[in-house]
Amino acid sequence: MNPLERYEPLVDDVEAFRAACARPLPSVVRVNTIRSTTDRVTRAFDEEGVTYEPVSWHDGLLRLPDRDPGTNWPYFHGWTHGQEEVSALPGLALDPRPGERVWDACAAPGSKTTQIAAAMNDEGTVVANDNNLGRLSALRHNAERLGVTNTIVTNADARNYSMKPLAFDEFDRALVDAPCSCEGTCRKNPDVLDQWTLDHVTQVAGIQKGVLTRAVQATRPGGTVVYSTCTFAPEENEAVLDHVLAAEDCELVPFDLPLETVPGVTEWDGETYDPSVRHAHRVYPHHNDTGGFFCATLRVGGDAEDADRVDNTTSDGGDAETGVDA
Repeated sequence: MNPLERYEPLVDDVEAFRAACARPLPSVVRVNTIRSTTDRVTRAFDEEGVTYEPVSWHDGLLRLPDRDPGTNWPYFHGWTHGQEEVSALPGLALDPRPGERVWDACAAPGSKTTQIAAAMNDEGTVVANDNNLGRLSALRHNAERLGVTNTIVTNADARNYSMKPLAFDEFDRALVDAPCSCEGTCRKNPDVLDQWTLDHVTQVAGIQKGVLTRAVQATRPGGTVVYSTCTFAPEENEAVLDHVLAAEDCELVPFDLPLETVPGVTEWDGETYDPSVRHAHRVYPHHNDTGGFFCATLRVGGDAEDADRVDNTTSDGGDAETGVDA
């Protein structure tokens, strides 16, 4: 069975959904504001004859309909980075601030990590973790090409991540862009539909629950945790949120995204989820001509008197003590 069939009850237009999933995904680049601006990049593209289309909902994203994102000099100079449109959503939801401490729990190959660093003006501390050492080499390469200097790279299982190597014991914000069954990427990688199994969905959902639980535990009271996947499976999306809401002191909060989305589902396959999962956003390919995606924002509970604090920074915005070499 094509796994997309199991999600047809969740979509408003099955024919449009299936047609969109069958079309190739447009190539997109994100402007790296650490090294350039959208105006400079578009001028360079015009001079080089690179065809581009601005993305209507994000002025830092450009579609390149006729070219690979990495075959022009602005890319090699770190002015741009190839990044799928919907991949930019978790960074927008996280809304990191200069000087904060941010954990990217499943960071490689670094598109979201470097987006977060740019949103922070390359100030503060980003801890970019991944359990796959090979993929971390790509993250380090991307960070160096894009001029990121505020990022520490760690190699650990995020489910039992230890703060001991760091000179602080909590994060202001955390992103869990979780490993998943990836049906939402079928427009750029059709093989994921052939490789899909329900057993894998069940297996990876257990990992997702563990990583998101640890992210909530590692984030200060009043802090923000963003959970995202590129799957349509409620077992990996709303069910994971439901599990963590029951186990940890946190709550799902409403937030806006600048494109068409659908609320999270509260019932699936005989299971009922916490009603607040409707605050999550589902992104379907036929609504915005993108890949599929899921994104939710949690607020960590506890004493939040210092919810807006940003401290222990140097005069130029860098973290005064990291305890780990980048």
